[in-house]
Amino acid sequence: MRIDAIIDNARVLTGDDARPTASRVGIWAGRIVGLDEQLDGVHADRRLDADGAVLLPGFNDAHAHSVWFGQTLAELDLAGATTPDEVYRRIEQRVATDPHDWVVASGFNPLGLAGRLDRDALDRASGGRPVWIKHASGHAATMSGEGLRRIGIDDGPRADPDGGVIARDHRGRPTGLLEENAMRIVQDVLLPDPLTAIEDALGRASAQYAREGITSVTDAGIAGGWIGHSPREFAAYQRARERGLLRTRTQAMVTLDALVELAGHDDDPRAIGLTAGIRSGAGDDRLQLGPVKVFTDGSLLGSTAAMSEDYAHDHGNHGYLQGDPEAMRAQVLAAAGGDWALALHAIGDAAIDFALDLIDEAQRLHGARPLPSRIEHGGVVRPDQIARMAQLGVALVPQPRFIAEYGDGMAERLGPERTLRSYPAASVLRAGGVLAGSSDRPVAPGEPLRIVQAFVERRTESGAPYGPDERLTIDEALRACTAGSAAATGWGGRKGVLAPGMLADIVVLADDPHHVPTERIGAIDVVATLVGGEAVHGTLAER
Repeated sequence: MRIDAIIDNARVLTGDDARPTASRVGIWAGRIVGLDEQLDGVHADRRLDADGAVLLPGFNDAHAHSVWFGQTLAELDLAGATTPDEVYRRIEQRVATDPHDWVVASGFNPLGLAGRLDRDALDRASGGRPVWIKHASGHAATMSGEGLRRIGIDDGPRADPDGGVIARDHRGRPTGLLEENAMRIVQDVLLPDPLTAIEDALGRASAQYAREGITSVTDAGIAGGWIGHSPREFAAYQRARERGLLRTRTQAMVTLDALVELAGHDDDPRAIGLTAGIRSGAGDDRLQLGPVKVFTDGSLLGSTAAMSEDYAHDHGNHGYLQGDPEAMRAQVLAAAGGDWALALHAIGDAAIDFALDLIDEAQRLHGARPLPSRIEHGGVVRPDQIARMAQLGVALVPQPRFIAEYGDGMAERLGPERTLRSYPAASVLRAGGVLAGSSDRPVAPGEPLRIVQAFVERRTESGAPYGPDERLTIDEALRACTAGSAAATGWGGRKGVLAPGMLADIVVLADDPHHVPTERIGAIDVVATLVGGEAVHGTLAER
């Protein structure tokens, strides 16, 4: 028997309880065909020496924003800015070297800012050029005065859009802050992006993913809403693949408002979808359509997530849903009628109740979905909701890195009791539910080893414990970022474990996460990343 490759001299952590370790891996036609003694007598076209490195299943980020992330790699970076003056200085420096009309900045975290940005000061810093600052949460933006003028927001009266806020000062003058659906006003002017620009952003993001050991990514919202970049966005993914820019396997969620009414027989249920009835699951193991993405509420960072009780720091405010509940229900059920799986962004516990009710009703009306239905984020999840998720087969996709980046601010907004139920992990596993590792990148850093570390530590940026009963073991955290994410994305049993028959998606690490201090897990070097047995980052010595 002859196969494509055998990797020797490795410390293989398979993620398979039936066979947790090995030292050799055999690969043929992009899949694993054997381990250790199963390869005795087998000949390979290539023999690769791991030189004692650690092999794990490739990491799978179940919720990221690849185009957005790729764009941030070329935009003004405001991460770490702690004062308005520092923001103004960075804008001045950008203007001095960037000939483009608009100054577009990313990574801004208002929770870490001592003070507030002033639209007039932004105008002065930019020399009168329009400024668009994207908040790290993805749920708000700040504009300069010229930026507001360019998008049609003047100082006169104007109603807030449904599910959004144009912030104003005590005189009624817009401050430049746009929340939630108000960001669509910017996009109506500046979007869609050219397909070539989207492709290039995907290329930058995918190259970074490969360097970090990520072999699969789900893009959580394309083609519509305030998260999309073009109505033709999936075409950009296809073109990026054809250009060889996608180094990782990719699943893309189409946003709910990008689906259209579908005609059909009188006996068919009402359905919305893509023309010709294309739905979740279309594609292959390299590029696939995932669930439909639905925003039910806002964010914890902006205090717009829908809670059953008021925020601890803001009495009288318990957030809000992003639209009329009955209208949202009708659209979600119509998507389910078109055979779309459901991925519902729900951060507050009131939004999670709403989301679970929708998933339950969709399953009763239309049966099981073609891919698992999911709750994205889960900022506050009650024990009864965790039990209900497990009973319905709904995956939870939290972002543990939020805790390390924004935990102090989130804890202040939630209060001690709700913080214990925030972004749960261990309780999901105890209930028998599906837990997926994810980043929501670029909202938070997305290196998967740092996500594993955050799952294990659950400490805020100041070092305070954050729901310590929800900590995972290292094995549980690794499984969430590999097999757990595979299960949540409909690929359980086909990737996420290093075993015969599985896709040969492998990350090669310089050290074992079990054998370094917990605080160093995120610093382990990624030696190589293999997708389908082919190196997309780094190399292994051939002999």
